Amino acid sequence: MARKNGSLWKLALQKFRRDFWGVTSFCVIVFYAFCALFAYILAPDSTRHANQMHLSIHSQPPGFTVDMLQLPLNNNQDTSIWVWFNGSTPEFEEIPFKNLKQENGSIYYQPFDVDGNEQAYHLLKYEEARGIELSRFRESYTHTKTFLLGTDKYGRDLLSRMLVGARISISIGFVTVFISLVIGILLGALAGYYGGRIDAVIMWIINVSWSIPTLLMVIAISIALGKGFFTVFIAVGLTMWVEVARVVRGQVITARKFQYVTAARALGYDDWRIITRHILPNIMAPVIVICAANFAASILIEAGLSFLGLGAQPPMPSWGGMIKDHYQYIILDKAYLALVPGFAIMTLVMAFMLLGNSLRDALDVKQG
Repeated sequence: MARKNGSLWKLALQKFRRDFWGVTSFCVIVFYAFCALFAYILAPDSTRHANQMHLSIHSQPPGFTVDMLQLPLNNNQDTSIWVWFNGSTPEFEEIPFKNLKQENGSIYYQPFDVDGNEQAYHLLKYEEARGIELSRFRESYTHTKTFLLGTDKYGRDLLSRMLVGARISISIGFVTVFISLVIGILLGALAGYYGGRIDAVIMWIINVSWSIPTLLMVIAISIALGKGFFTVFIAVGLTMWVEVARVVRGQVITARKFQYVTAARALGYDDWRIITRHILPNIMAPVIVICAANFAASILIEAGLSFLGLGAQPPMPSWGGMIKDHYQYIILDKAYLALVPGFAIMTLVMAFMLLGNSLRDALDVKQG
């Protein structure tokens, strides 16, 4: 049985490799996962939540370039390895400027104005800059910064917010699938294997949960437990197990009549071993397909909750929250502020749906 099962999985892998859309969608998912995992290493703004604001350069288009004053701060920097995962505290105070001048040994800067208006020069209140030559000051304390995707309405780097926000969508999918697998496989296997009253009770729970709209249940759980990042994990995860349980139950009902289950019982194996070592490994193909669909659904639900203000709370970035902050710009000339996170959600969800379809075809033993 093990050899045959292994050969079937090998055949499924070969079929999947020949599927162009399946391989492409898998590469897209890997790309997003890589960006999410190494977000603070890849992001131009590596501060926690990529939350450095510059209101004077808000809502700038992709490719926007501006000169920045970069003044060191006396913050205690975290040098541990976890900085790449949690982000760092700001090392510099950044001030967008248009021009610099020096008078009586003091440096004056002209702030950048988003509307192009001429601003009065401000005295730079930074003691270490007093008496330094202007050319040397430019070399030591200024730099040119480019925002590849532009800035949001608070002047934050949109690319950095997108990279850090990818963590919400990717992590909500993984946690949701994990919770749905644990609950769905456990209840579905028990209902399908034992039947009788156990099956009746579990099916009653499944039917009640199935009858409640998913988004409504998630909103109710979020309100009951409070707004927050981890609340969304729990709320979405507790609503995605029903379909897994129904499929597992049906597959177990069919599988328990097979000869290898009868042989395992004749050898004296207990029910737990029969379920976990013999039945479940042979019914995982449809479960894997459902997991791909649940991954996509959980991303959409999280985006909807963030749009409603029930998801990740500011300043933590999320793609749904970014759409909420900028959806009014769609009718203006800055529609990209909402379209960029919307496109990311669309491509990631589509990738999981295409991956699910490819896995369904690859794991179908009836197809050659």
